[in-house]
Amino acid sequence: MVKYAPKGHGKDKAHDVVCFIEAKPPSYLRNIVHRYICLKTDAPLPEDFRFHALPDACSYLVFDQHDAQVAGASMLRNCSEEFNLRRDFHFVNVRLFPGVWQTDRQAISYGQVNGPYTGDLPLLDYNRRLIGQDFETQQIILSELVGMLVQQNVLATNVVTQRILSRFDDINSVSAMATASAISARQLQRILKRTTGFAPHDFLKVLRLQKALGGDPTGQYADQSISSILSAKRPVTPRAAMPRNMMSELYNTGRKI
Repeated sequence: MVKYAPKGHGKDKAHDVVCFIEAKPPSYLRNIVHRYICLKTDAPLPEDFRFHALPDACSYLVFDQHDAQVAGASMLRNCSEEFNLRRDFHFVNVRLFPGVWQTDRQAISYGQVNGPYTGDLPLLDYNRRLIGQDFETQQIILSELVGMLVQQNVLATNVVTQRILSRFDDINSVSAMATASAISARQLQRILKRTTGFAPHDFLKVLRLQKALGGDPTGQYADQSISSILSAKRPVTPRAAMPRNMMSELYNTGRKI
């Protein structure tokens, strides 16, 4: 277990009573699930816990462990947001790889998950099973849920995004991304927009941002994406949310996007 220390918008925060735990999925789900995540307070904080979440191409299943009725599937919009997790929270999340959520099979929301789930997936049944369990047991329950969603074709490996992630170090333009994906630029535009919500140039920017933050797009995303869809407070512009040196890394490298 490691302590959660988010960085963003020029603020560095670390709380000894805020715990962040990550776990890899079983091998048979590793093209679907990036990580299982537990984010919680060990005790109420003296003030609301806030940080800036930066754009993230992953989709998430979110389960509020303080309220069995609050769960959902969501993605970030193509902007940065400030998130207020309040003083006392406990979430268990499934971070899914970009593009695995099949939006033509099941709708997905954008932004915050802070109200009762009203969809037709059995998320509330699973949330009731999750509440009160240790994180190791919760991973087994979450794997069962993900496996069921794969069988129902709600989740499926996205070959295009997997190829992009696996070759990201060699990609410096949208045309190179299309080449790495073994499809045309027009097909890339259509597939990425449909499966991730991002146009190719925006998808590339997000991956470059994760790398600039110290994350690895093929494995470890940066801290800002961990709780990106928990409790949105208000949108902020990406430029306001990023330190100057990060913006330089992202936009002034001389690469074409």
